[in-house]
Amino acid sequence: MTDATDITVAELAAKIKVLEAEIRTLKDIEAINRLQKAYGYYLEHWMSQEIIDLFADGPEVSLTLGAGTYLGKEGVKKYFNSIKPGPDFLHQTMQLSSIVNVGTEGSTADGRWYGWGAVATPSDKGMRQHFFSGIYECDYIKEAGIWKIQKMRFDQFYSATPKDGWVKPELLAPFNPNAKSKCQPDIPRIINPRYPSGYIVPFRFKHPVSGKKSTEEERNSKLG
Repeated sequence: MTDATDITVAELAAKIKVLEAEIRTLKDIEAINRLQKAYGYYLEHWMSQEIIDLFADGPEVSLTLGAGTYLGKEGVKKYFNSIKPGPDFLHQTMQLSSIVNVGTEGSTADGRWYGWGAVATPSDKGMRQHFFSGIYECDYIKEAGIWKIQKMRFDQFYSATPKDGWVKPELLAPFNPNAKSKCQPDIPRIINPRYPSGYIVPFRFKHPVSGKKSTEEERNSKLG
């Protein structure tokens, strides 16, 4: 058995280097968790400037929502500034079940989150309310030592009132990729992820035990 005192300076330095890399990755994951959760809190009261400031500034920035994709930081600004809610507006979206993967170079990462929450919007007919669920797929980039959102995609699975419930397909509005939106995207949406489509948002990480690629592509291909 090798005694601890037999470890050479070079071996000790190598161990320290590995530990430093592991600590750096854990700190990066924690920073990204904080970033994404802050997005959820700012979204609750549609704090548009705070939300916009979470995004990076590069040409690869994009925001993909129900209507389609908004390109660049200007696209992000266009969307979030297009909605001017009053104080009685509520858009509570919890960021849940995170899986974050930091790139080997330590300056990029991706993450997957459940978004679940409730929305209250005043209208001429009274307070409109519904709850919803979907999945966030995000790319992150570290700029000057700070993690920012580079790409955000939200695939909403359902949106329904508490009274009607969400497992009644006949109550859901049909998916229409050509529908007019108040804020037109740069790239219209063509995939329908909503219940009961059966669509699985593609995973970008391999199975944590088997190391194999998951089978969502095969299942999605059968949906037509």
